[in-house]
Amino acid sequence: MARHLIVNADDLGASDGVNRGIVECHVDGIVTSASLMVTGVAADDAVARAREHPELGVGLHWDVWGEDEREFDLGDRRAVREEFARQLDRFHELMGRSPTHVDSHRHAHREPGVMELFGELVEPLGVPLRGDGRVRFVGGFYAQWEWMVTNLEYVSVPFLERMLRDEVPEGWTEISCHPGHRSPGYSAVYLAEREKEVRTLTDPRVRATVDELGIRLASFAAVPAAAAAAS
Repeated sequence: MARHLIVNADDLGASDGVNRGIVECHVDGIVTSASLMVTGVAADDAVARAREHPELGVGLHWDVWGEDEREFDLGDRRAVREEFARQLDRFHELMGRSPTHVDSHRHAHREPGVMELFGELVEPLGVPLRGDGRVRFVGGFYAQWEWMVTNLEYVSVPFLERMLRDEVPEGWTEISCHPGHRSPGYSAVYLAEREKEVRTLTDPRVRATVDELGIRLASFAAVPAAAAAAS
């Protein structure tokens, strides 16, 4: 069985700089997919850039917290349903189609008691939900595992090469990432780390390792067809 890898950039739409970084990593690197924050201040810019690059799969990055730690009760199932419907409708308005996949900012949908509900909400779309088992999720490419403590080793070229060798088995795997550039008006605790991710994801050594290992890069858009063919 072949090894298929989706390299998915979260936070598309968060800022112009994040959008630029994600597209750069798609054009010059190994990013194949991105998750759109329809709540982001640069969502319109993200959509315009995505339309220029139709091979970049775009899914929904459900967001109820943002960067400003706004309040949202994940235990309120009605509120979760309503907010999911609102953001899905907004995605359709922006992109003119359904998302290729669904995930969430800071993994909100994977909180206890929420994952099952999200499974119900996403099922009619027929697309993967991060963590539902259809695509193996690998989230280790991240430089701030302790709040506001940066370790760039975890987004370095050698670290990503080890991940490619050790954490991409046969079947379908997603590696998430958060590339981006600084831009006026966008403030977050994860900024320098985003720029390091851009450098790593566009490094020719990473692409060479992908080719050496025989890994096939793909987007979430290919998953439903692959599942149908397998069945």
